[in-house]
Amino acid sequence: MITLPTLVTPELQQRHGSRGRIIALFGGVLLIIAPFLPWAYSARALDDMTFLVDPSPLQYLGLVLGAIIVAFLVLQQVLKPAPRRPRTACVPGARAGATGALIYVVLILVSISVELGGAVNVMYGGWVALVATLLAFVGTRLMPTGRPPTLAAATAPAPLEVLAIAGLMAAALFAAAYALDQDDAGIFVSFLAFVGAVVAVMIRSGVMGWLSAVSQRHKKVLILAAFLVAFMFPFTQDGSDANMSIATQVIIFAATAMGLNIVVGLAGLLDLGYIAFLGAGAFVAAILSESAFSTINWHPPFIVVVLISGTVAAALGLIIGSPTLRVSGDYLAIVTLAFGEIFRISMNNLDGEDGPDLTNGSNGIPAIPELNFFGFDFGIRHELIGVPLGRFSNYYFLLLLVIGLIILVFTRLNNSRIGRGWVAIREDERAAEAMGVNVFGLKLFAFAGGAFLAGVAGSIKAHQDVSVTPDQYVFLESAFLLAAIVLGGMGTVLGVLIGATLLKLMPEKLRFVSEYRLLIFGLVLVLMMRFRPEGLVANQRRQLEFHEEDEELADRISDEIAETGTVKGAT
Repeated sequence: MITLPTLVTPELQQRHGSRGRIIALFGGVLLIIAPFLPWAYSARALDDMTFLVDPSPLQYLGLVLGAIIVAFLVLQQVLKPAPRRPRTACVPGARAGATGALIYVVLILVSISVELGGAVNVMYGGWVALVATLLAFVGTRLMPTGRPPTLAAATAPAPLEVLAIAGLMAAALFAAAYALDQDDAGIFVSFLAFVGAVVAVMIRSGVMGWLSAVSQRHKKVLILAAFLVAFMFPFTQDGSDANMSIATQVIIFAATAMGLNIVVGLAGLLDLGYIAFLGAGAFVAAILSESAFSTINWHPPFIVVVLISGTVAAALGLIIGSPTLRVSGDYLAIVTLAFGEIFRISMNNLDGEDGPDLTNGSNGIPAIPELNFFGFDFGIRHELIGVPLGRFSNYYFLLLLVIGLIILVFTRLNNSRIGRGWVAIREDERAAEAMGVNVFGLKLFAFAGGAFLAGVAGSIKAHQDVSVTPDQYVFLESAFLLAAIVLGGMGTVLGVLIGATLLKLMPEKLRFVSEYRLLIFGLVLVLMMRFRPEGLVANQRRQLEFHEEDEELADRISDEIAETGTVKGAT
């Protein structure tokens, strides 16, 4: 198959680079004009793109992408070339913007066609936008590629850097609130494409590297800003229980994935039955709750229940880990997969007929009461600074505290001697053992530690869901947890949070394609393995492992090492 990179050779770029710049610049300007034209025949599509000289929010986002393309092309001519940085250094940012704009416009036109019943409902403004993005895409491909600028070593006044962090966190809060508030699947997918395009531009232009360096210099500010953004999120939802229910499920999923990240991301152990540890914590909390269907007449305080849930899950981790961690690779995956199924079947059999009456079998334990801390009932709607907060918002704040503690535990372990031992095992188990690393002990600790964190998350999930049944903890959930880590970036915190959010949020917003969810999910993973196997957020050393042939990436990282003396990673 002939691909675009084989058609556009370096010789062709050298010969037609100036023409390519003019074409791309014209496409970018045309994309700025296109939002002022009508894109859809009816207001029923997306966010009403029927007006002339009155762009909708999605059209304004298209205008932003056009402005980004034009800005990089203008900077290419204005900025004075630095040593080892030719004028073409701005081209990667323009290329990323053009590619993202093309994907963005195509998704919008497809959504209009689907929602209104055919491409005939796309007005002339939509076709103008498509032509504009095609011109920008082709034009930037005809321009000679320059090495992306290395901004990691660039410094700015401390107040400006702090302001950049605050702006980034504020943008993240706005994006999360806007995306979660969209009921139209076309708007949601288009907005995700816009965010992806902006992030790609930031990465390719070197801005993301600068933000990463700034974050390293102001870690405390970053942590405080991230916590404040997460804390403020419920206040942007105007008391919506539907949106906050999704948010709580995302945090539970992310907290569980963070525990699995210890096992898979740090220690390199493939666990396909990890959902069983979340289920163990949930069942323990349900059994020890004051539910009328509880089978044990002992109801300790919830803090004690959390510790018991984590301990039981950790014990299961030790039980399954002790005999099986002597195997590795595919064999370990098969054993853990079997353990996950054994757990679900066992919970079904603990019904008083096939085994002890602990879980009520397939009926599970319903009617789990709301949590109550020192008179604060999590099931009652409260009001804070004039904003109504429902039960899901109450659980959201509790889960926010829990995932904060889990992230703290993960980062401390990752930066400790234990974490370095796990990484050594992941890279080469035999070499680690030869260097004196207690391979079996650290593997067992990874299994038990990850299981404990999942059990803690499960104890809160039981009360938040009100009921616990065995069918909630099937293999597919384990697969999604593992996919969140692979998609986001193994061994990282931010990557896992992003991966978990995407995998939990997208099925909620794309219910109209629920029958094809697994197909889409599989295609996304295939594309990720092809173009970015290290995940959305990855340590730069892991990037080099997956892209050994990428000379441009190697040169860029070499420059950063020369300028800063370190190789930065995303933790």
